[in-house]
Amino acid sequence: MVVLNKIYTRTGDGGKTALGNGERVAKYSGRVSAYGTVDELNAFVGVARLEADGEMDAALARIQNDLFDLGADFCRPDMDKDDEAEYPPLRMIASQVDRLEAEIDGMNDKLEPLRSFILPGGSSLAAHLHVCRTVSRRAERLAVELSNMEPVNDVAVRYLNRLSDWFFVAARTANECGTADVLWVPGANR
Repeated sequence: MVVLNKIYTRTGDGGKTALGNGERVAKYSGRVSAYGTVDELNAFVGVARLEADGEMDAALARIQNDLFDLGADFCRPDMDKDDEAEYPPLRMIASQVDRLEAEIDGMNDKLEPLRSFILPGGSSLAAHLHVCRTVSRRAERLAVELSNMEPVNDVAVRYLNRLSDWFFVAARTANECGTADVLWVPGANR
């Protein structure tokens, strides 16, 4: 378990931070950008939860926990050295992606068919979930960029890809199962 007795350490004052393996890197490195954006996403999920209840809140709570797992995965480079680590690094696994897919399918079965692109909005919860969707997409882009520079757990990237889909379908669910979606009207203001 993590014990945090002192919050500030001053070790990052020079613009570097420590990864999970102890390596120090620039705070703007691709790896730090990826897990920092995952942390940002987690904060937005927390805001969305203020509007959620029941199963939606429970699902968002599971996602928040997954996002901490994802951050732990991204902050630990050198996947090829996992067996040598003093403590086994936490990695995202396929069952976490499978759970998202099952939840997407369950929500999608109850939705009205999509007949247009959707504008982010509708209910307050749906609007928050759309923000989560876009931040999730940004985290995915950063993770893919990172994976082109150094090894990244491919399940972690798949999780982010599926997660943005989850947020899209959840936003529609929050808009009265799609009946209160705000639809795009092409050229409406010409």
